[in-house]
Amino acid sequence: MTAHQNGSISTEISDFLLNCFVRSPSWQLWLSLPLSLLFLLAMGANSTLLITIRLEASLHEPMYYLLSLLSSLDMALCLTVIPKVLAIFWFDLRSISFFACFLQMFIMNSFFAMESCTFMVMAYDRYVAICHPLRYPSIVTNQFIAKAAIFILARSVFLTLPIPILSGRLHYCGRNIIENCLCANMSVSRLSCSDITINRLYQFTAGWTLLGSDLILIFLSYTLILRAVLRLKAQGAVAKALSTCGSHAILILFFSTVLLVFVFTLMVEKKLSPDVPVLLNILHHVIPPARNPIVYGVRTEEIKQGIQRLLKKEW
Repeated sequence: MTAHQNGSISTEISDFLLNCFVRSPSWQLWLSLPLSLLFLLAMGANSTLLITIRLEASLHEPMYYLLSLLSSLDMALCLTVIPKVLAIFWFDLRSISFFACFLQMFIMNSFFAMESCTFMVMAYDRYVAICHPLRYPSIVTNQFIAKAAIFILARSVFLTLPIPILSGRLHYCGRNIIENCLCANMSVSRLSCSDITINRLYQFTAGWTLLGSDLILIFLSYTLILRAVLRLKAQGAVAKALSTCGSHAILILFFSTVLLVFVFTLMVEKKLSPDVPVLLNILHHVIPPARNPIVYGVRTEEIKQGIQRLLKKEW
């Protein structure tokens, strides 16, 4: 118990309760099956992709190392959110400790930023491959990928670590029910008795600094790629050039579209059911991990052949 100067008494809380679709209990029933299937698909497809790239010597190239990094991030994001959501749906395990909540918040923010930055590095990889093909082997080396991975990790952790720290230092004195299925920053911060202006400002600034800069650089890379492709005169050269970055462009398009839909939904949330942004947030942590390896597996001939060779070895 904590006494305040005005004589009121508040209770310090030790954990949170995730209020996951309690207003729409039928959603839990209908979502649990597709969500669990998408989760299994995401884990299976990404594991297959990682094993294929690991075992196939022909795939030990910078572009596939970046794809391995993307798959690892997808799996981490999926594992951070979906098992807890399914535990709520199936067993009503809504309680989550302070530590687990803020750890989930940190992983969601930092790994999402890492994924965005990985897309940006992949766009640069495609730019060099198409616009400077002769210099590609000397520019995009294994050493470059190692440095890029360190940059992705350091930038994302450095800029997103203050988000859970700022939320963790707030005073939580009574309400402990999070109106969400996961520990989103503002969903948690709104429960505190403290002023959360700094939390709002930092999340907005960090979010748009990270994602905004990545999207601008990705757009610039593809503008330069498109300009270079349109200048190609050789027969079939345009189709070949576009096919080398088609998979990446599809994933970027989905990534940007989902992000914009989510932001737009938050802006007009007063006109929608409060469960809609929550649903979009959950789906954003399972649909991309399930979709990304399939897009690359279907559209990248080298990966498709590598998976086929591995399956033949198993049989």
